[in-house]
Amino acid sequence: MTTVQTTAPPPPPALRPAVVARAGLYGVLGLNAGAVTVFFVQAGFGSNALILLGRLTGLYAALLMAFQLLLVARLPWLDRRIGMDRLTSWHRRAGFGLLWTLLGHAVFITFGYAELSAMDPVDQLVDLAGTVEGVLRAIVALGLILVVGTVSARLARRRLAYETWHFVHLYTYVAVVLAFTHQVAVGSTFTASAAATAYWYTLWGAALASVAVGRLVLPVRRNLRHRLRVSAVVPESDTVVSVHITGRDLDRLPARAGQFFLWRFLTRDRWWQANPFSLSAAPDGRTLRLTAKTAGDGTAALRHLKVGTRVFAEGPYGAFTTLHRTRPGTLLVAGGVGITPIRALLEELDGHAVLIHRVAGVEDAVLHDELRELARTRDIELHLVTGPATPDRLAPPELARLVPDVAERDVFVCGPPGMTAAVLRTLRALGVPRKQIHFERFSLAG
Repeated sequence: MTTVQTTAPPPPPALRPAVVARAGLYGVLGLNAGAVTVFFVQAGFGSNALILLGRLTGLYAALLMAFQLLLVARLPWLDRRIGMDRLTSWHRRAGFGLLWTLLGHAVFITFGYAELSAMDPVDQLVDLAGTVEGVLRAIVALGLILVVGTVSARLARRRLAYETWHFVHLYTYVAVVLAFTHQVAVGSTFTASAAATAYWYTLWGAALASVAVGRLVLPVRRNLRHRLRVSAVVPESDTVVSVHITGRDLDRLPARAGQFFLWRFLTRDRWWQANPFSLSAAPDGRTLRLTAKTAGDGTAALRHLKVGTRVFAEGPYGAFTTLHRTRPGTLLVAGGVGITPIRALLEELDGHAVLIHRVAGVEDAVLHDELRELARTRDIELHLVTGPATPDRLAPPELARLVPDVAERDVFVCGPPGMTAAVLRTLRALGVPRKQIHFERFSLAG
């Protein structure tokens, strides 16, 4: 159904925010890699090639470790432009790079000194740990990184509860402290010059400060300021519930439609558990709303929250917003309860929009009355697609029939992983440029 045309959206910026943010991150990493190389050369070369390689891999490992902290600091400027899911993906890839450079550092240094002393490599490692300050701490740090790397592998990650994985991941911060003290104690490049020492202290200080600000200072400050509480609990169906949140000065909370928070409801049995839920209505400066489907004890407990329950929310997070639009027309594709952030986005969109809500049956069409009302009052064409997952009802021919000009639109996709992957394949087959495709997964890093 189509209604009266609204005002045209403003033209997209010449430089996309995500491109600017990515270029900034790559630039920061590249400049620091160059600085590390310069300081390495200035420190001089020894006679043993293995020790030389060990020093170099150790320096790059230290840089990667600091970069890792920046990626998971949850700084608003980066998160709004890149998205936590992509930052977390980069963090994971950098983590495996860190693991290999640390292993290379340990192996090259051990074998290099063993070659000079004619000792067995194992005996040499034991000797270094017992006689050289900071080496034992470095061995413990490497062991912790190995454990974290093991539980972060895809096979192990699928088998672990998020809380278990997160708890193990926190040991990374212990490894960071141990590695830094090792670098201070025995790093020849660290003490080669006053400039090198100042550089490393600044690098580590900036990385740790980013984590402190993004993960501690901002969340605590915002929650003290806004004092969030549950104002209503509204069952949407037998398995879906909406929770309305109120608080002070919500007009100053920098949340946008499409973003999510990590919600922690401060009840006696659930205060320790944080879950990511998207806003299911655009923030209006007075209330916030999340809508969740029962998928475990945590989400089932939402139905029993009492009005007045205190809430601690971390966020807002995510780049699934209108900030990244490139075209005047929009297609939004939602699967099941994945409609929640898209329902919020509809309130911010200008221009003609097509919404496709993919569900197994009509009874699974969450918030459908609200969608119909939005379609009636705005320039939105609404399609409810029902039926089993196979045959694929959003395959290229079907999607092209529903939206003939799909390649000329921005496309926002949110739903279960299987459906999202299938829609992305369809969009590629229909020639939709990558820069016009927007999707986000809830992927959190410790």
